[in-house]
Amino acid sequence: MRKLLLFILFSLLLNLSQAQIPIGKTTMEYQITREDQTLTMNGGGTRAWSFVELYSAGLYLKSKSKDPIAISYKNETMSIRIKITSKLVTRERMLESIEEGFKKSTDNKTEPLKDRIAKLREYYAKEMIKGDILELAYIKDKGIICYLNEKKLGIIKGQDFKFALYKIWLGEIPISNSLKKSMLNI
Repeated sequence: MRKLLLFILFSLLLNLSQAQIPIGKTTMEYQITREDQTLTMNGGGTRAWSFVELYSAGLYLKSKSKDPIAISYKNETMSIRIKITSKLVTRERMLESIEEGFKKSTDNKTEPLKDRIAKLREYYAKEMIKGDILELAYIKDKGIICYLNEKKLGIIKGQDFKFALYKIWLGEIPISNSLKKSMLNI
């Protein structure tokens, strides 16, 4: 009986670590690991345009939080994952949207970030297709590591860059209010 209970407990823990959360038209991982840190989905939602779901996004943190500014400022490993769910999302549209988000998140003061925004464009030079997963993982004291479909593309240093980048989704003027609320689980 004891072995059976241990087996059931082990199975439940294994399933939790591999759990998928439904978000919009897709599923996303409940937990991910970055730099030996286990991150748990804080919340996730979708970005839509005229009733068409464009992508699903999840915010992954070490511990749950509903405070968008604290999350954006925090020098702690965390990640934003974006899964493209529509053929309408192209590389150029996604990057234009992110650049517009930088303007909003910095109150049009993007000059100090100009070279790093260009680096982000460079990393995501490949055309994006439905099903692609972009990840913008902030690693404590290192910077933003950019991934495409789990492939590491490069790193962009600076906590100021992370602050402006994360405010695209979590700031006072986010790319989508409903997505912000979903990512904060409020």
